[in-house]
Parts: sequence; C-alpha cells; structure tokens
Amino acid sequence: MNPPAPDGARFLGAHSPDLLSRMEDAGLNASAPPEQRWMDGWLVRTNPGKAQRARCINAVAEGRERWQSKLQRCEALYRRLGLPILVRITPFTRPADLDPCLAKAGYRHHDDTRVMVLPSLDQDELRHPAAPPAGTTWGALDPDAYAQAVGAIRGSTAEARRAHAARLRSSPVRYCGYALFDESGVAIACGQFAAEEDLVGLYDIATAAGYQGQGLATWLCKRLLTTAATEAGSRSAYLQVGADNQPARRIYDRLGFEDAYSYHYRLAPQTSPG
Repeated sequence: MNPPAPDGARFLGAHSPDLLSRMEDAGLNASAPPEQRWMDGWLVRTNPGKAQRARCINAVAEGRERWQSKLQRCEALYRRLGLPILVRITPFTRPADLDPCLAKAGYRHHDDTRVMVLPSLDQDELRHPAAPPAGTTWGALDPDAYAQAVGAIRGSTAEARRAHAARLRSSPVRYCGYALFDESGVAIACGQFAAEEDLVGLYDIATAAGYQGQGLATWLCKRLLTTAATEAGSRSAYLQVGADNQPARRIYDRLGFEDAYSYHYRLAPQTSPG
C-alpha cells in the first residue's frame, strides 16, 4: 500500500512506494541547479532557466519552523531575484496538508504533471536498437552543445540556454545528451538521460517543428534507454510529462511507461509562472 498523499497529488498505480520514493529523489538530484539552498526542510531553488523544477520550492521534510514563516522568507527571496514563486506539490510533500493550506492562502494550481515509470529495462526491443531513421545521424553532445540544440528546437532565450547548460554541468548525477541530426548537421530531435545508481530518467525529449509525427522521438527514447541500460547499468526508468501532453504520453505508453504519481505547482497570487 502506498503512503498517504497530499490533496491533489496522487499515487496512480500499484508500483512499489520504495521505488517511487527513490525515483522522486533521483528526479530532485537530476534537476539540481547550482542556485539552491536548504531552508529547514525545504529545498529552495532559484535557477533563472526554463525548467520549473530548478526554480521552485520543494517541501521535502517537516522542519521545525512554521511553514507560514518559511513561505514569507521564500517570497521575499524570489521577489528580490525577479522569479515567480512556485511551490511543487507531490505525494511526498510535507506537511501533507501544505497543498490545501496554500490554496486557502490564494496560491493557484498550476501545471499538472505525471511521473511515469518503466519498472524494467529488460526488454528485447531495448537490447537490439534499430539503426537511426533514414537521412539522420546520431551523436552525443556535451552540456553546452546540448543546451543550445534543445534550446533552438524549443525557441528558448539565450539566458535560459545558459542556465540550462550551467545546471547540466553542475549536476550531481551523470547526464548524457544526444541528438538526431539531418543531412546538413542540424539537430532535429534531442533527448538526454540522467543516470543514478540503477535508475535512469529521460529528460528534455524534443522534436523540431516539421519533423514531428515521424517516429523520431520514439526511436530516440528507445536508444536512450538502451544506452543507459548497457553503458550505465540502469534497470528501471522514469520520466515527467505534462498531464495534457497527449502526443508525448502516447509515445511513452507505447514504450511501456505507466503513470505512477502526479505532482503540480502552487503559484503565488498575482504572479505569472514565467
């Protein structure tokens, strides 16, 4: 049986709570920016990049101070830095009633997300990856090149690309970024994995406009999982995807991923998520 979850954040399957807790920890480690601090049970992140996971409050332990006092300190910090005030709510958030308390304080529900799990990478189709799609080549990218490539696909700002590269370079876990290139050498699909012990997370899967719907993301995910299994010793995989991102969810469903738990953010009143 899974442990109780806060209101609004739910366990969604029968997966081992120990495995899911390890994946939540791995996801926090994989998204760790250099700009973060510990505040009495709260992991407070202030990276200026695009990823909300790297610029939000994660209430991961009870602490000794009243949550209202900590929130006031965080609000002052985020306002001083010009960042939106976001609190990430998961089934592991503590105190367990923080979500309804924030809602009562006027914090708005934002960005419903699913964490999906592939419990085993021991699959025939992952042992023998297919060749890259016709007209493409496959190659690894260092953090700076990867941030530029995926930023170009997404239309990210120069500041967001610099922050993304800095986060990848400083990550406490191993990141491996790859891209599919067209015949002129332009990256048309990107993806990376973060490996920690026997777990691997897929991140930043993106396909350029004009190349979507051709199976590139499916091939890329399979190749990332194969590489993680064979080169990093990964045995289980996880990823995070918007609850309403149906095209991506169909890809992950076909690969065998299942919904494991949900999370969302609470956004301070009169603020934009950025």
